[in-house]
Amino acid sequence: MSKNPPRIVHRIIAFFKDTYLRGELIFAIDILLSLLASLIAIFGVKALAGTSFYSTRLLAVYLTAAVVSSVALFLLLRTFRIIIRHLGAQDVERFVGVVLGKGIVVLLALVVFGRYSKWALLIVVLDMLLTVVFLLGIRVTMILAYGRLNKQILDLYNKEPILVYDTTNKSVATPTRLRNSTHYEVVGFLTPYKAEDRLIIEGLPVYSFEKREQFERIVSRYGVKAILFARDSDARQEIDRLLPYCSSHDIKTLIVPNVDEMVEGEPLIHPRPVKIEDLLGRQEIVISLDEIKANFRDKVVMVTGAAGSIGSELVRQLVGFGIKKLVLYDNGETAMHNLRLELEDNFKGLDFVPLIGDVRHPERLDYAFRTWHPQIVFHAAAYKHVPLMEENPCEAVLVNVYGTQNVADKCVEYGVEKMVMISTDKAVNPTSIMGCTKRLAEIYVQSLGLAIENGEKEGKTKFVTTRFGNVLGSNGSVIPRFREQIAKGGPVTVTHPEINRFFMTIPEACRLVMEAATMSTGNQIFAFDMGEPVKIDQLARRMITLAGFTPDKDIKIEYTGLKPGEKLYEEVLATEENTLPAFHERIRIAKVRKHERADVERDTRQLERLARNVNIPELVRLMKQIVPEFISQNSRYQELDKELRQ
Repeated sequence: MSKNPPRIVHRIIAFFKDTYLRGELIFAIDILLSLLASLIAIFGVKALAGTSFYSTRLLAVYLTAAVVSSVALFLLLRTFRIIIRHLGAQDVERFVGVVLGKGIVVLLALVVFGRYSKWALLIVVLDMLLTVVFLLGIRVTMILAYGRLNKQILDLYNKEPILVYDTTNKSVATPTRLRNSTHYEVVGFLTPYKAEDRLIIEGLPVYSFEKREQFERIVSRYGVKAILFARDSDARQEIDRLLPYCSSHDIKTLIVPNVDEMVEGEPLIHPRPVKIEDLLGRQEIVISLDEIKANFRDKVVMVTGAAGSIGSELVRQLVGFGIKKLVLYDNGETAMHNLRLELEDNFKGLDFVPLIGDVRHPERLDYAFRTWHPQIVFHAAAYKHVPLMEENPCEAVLVNVYGTQNVADKCVEYGVEKMVMISTDKAVNPTSIMGCTKRLAEIYVQSLGLAIENGEKEGKTKFVTTRFGNVLGSNGSVIPRFREQIAKGGPVTVTHPEINRFFMTIPEACRLVMEAATMSTGNQIFAFDMGEPVKIDQLARRMITLAGFTPDKDIKIEYTGLKPGEKLYEEVLATEENTLPAFHERIRIAKVRKHERADVERDTRQLERLARNVNIPELVRLMKQIVPEFISQNSRYQELDKELRQ
């Protein structure tokens, strides 16, 4: 049978999925059903008791009170606005309220007009029972009819049978969200532990597996094409067992999207393939959302490097905090254009300004600051690729050091409340040009903040620095690179079998940045808890397995050797540094060596001069003198280390 039914079938499905009865029609039907219940009750009791109590006046009083009360209560409780196919317990309570209200009003009317009797009371009780049965009965009938017809339509598709992993609350709720899917049909639940025989949940059987053979038997017997995980943590739990099983049997591994991936107001979920980011992530970070919103509400916020991986995610989170205006500053034309289109499409009414500009140009920065007067600045603009910066140290200094100096100085000049600088774990005991330039930027920012704090320089700006490691999926990072190599059939290149890195998702890194920006008192360097480091070799192997291949068999892994300036192991805090607990369990305050403001200004001017003159040897020599812990690795600048030691 065709997997793509004719266009008319698609239209029918769309009609039943997206079309709802008009509220006016439902309102009219409910009034008629209420009136019908009253008539049946009256004439039913009349047939039972004879005409001893009956009169035309009683009929008029009763029906008038019944119709008027029904109209008023339907309008008051807006029952006609309830979507029938999504009828729930709270909706039933509203209908019960309508019926009780109708009965009370009718009884009062009968008493007032002298038509009350035991037979009249019986009519009211019967009327109430019939009304609730009619109102709910027609809705249940419509739901059943819709489900039956919808199932017949959807059966035209060759839907893939899938199993939902585990029987947690979220897992059990998943089949309901998938009931109208044109691609998947849930045939049961799969648990990693021993389940009771013939266990049924929500009408679906529960299958348990403890060994590979049990899993193979289940998927073979029922033709299972995919396993659906309701939570990231479930997929991580099966990273070394069920996921390899699925890969070896060509079974898809799917996951329910996170809340921020789902379409607002859409009851149907659209499973997506499990990605390596799902397996490396951790439990959701809890932040002080109310305090963060209060901190940013009605503020003008500027983001440098706004179109980059970190900058653009900062922007996406900022738009939900009720800010007054968002100033976007980046030198990438295409990336900025794409970000602009995204914001215009997804955040109607957002007041934002896209500026093409370079942090190396103080005049352009001055224009941005004097025109829009930002109150909070996130400085995410930087050169970040270690091997490239090792070959271009002058540009690394001009962007990462001089550019940061320009932004920080403008913040002070224009009275910015707080500047938040995005740094890196590579600034700790740096072994590369890039890492050292970020450490130099930290030194400049912190010394400027301390000078203001000590009254040595006029200003009010508070400076906050945040350090974290690699972010999953950022531009030019290892994960997109591995995906490209796997798609081409390999080989996947890893620099060293033992190399490891800390990883954090972009959204969680930005949430911690927001927390630090809100809670910091200023002039502090915050180091984020990145969890356990991940071996890049293991990462590559898992990505190959997730793609349905066998490492070293289908796709080879090649070791290319450490790149210039590259560390074998990353650090978040230098060994000389101590840390203090902060306001969040995932954030620590680094206690770093303080630098005299006069020395920092002198050194920064000298670095800029050497960089502009492209005097590379003297530039790197001065960097090593300012940051004595900067020891080059696998780099031509190691000769300078020997020279300085002597």
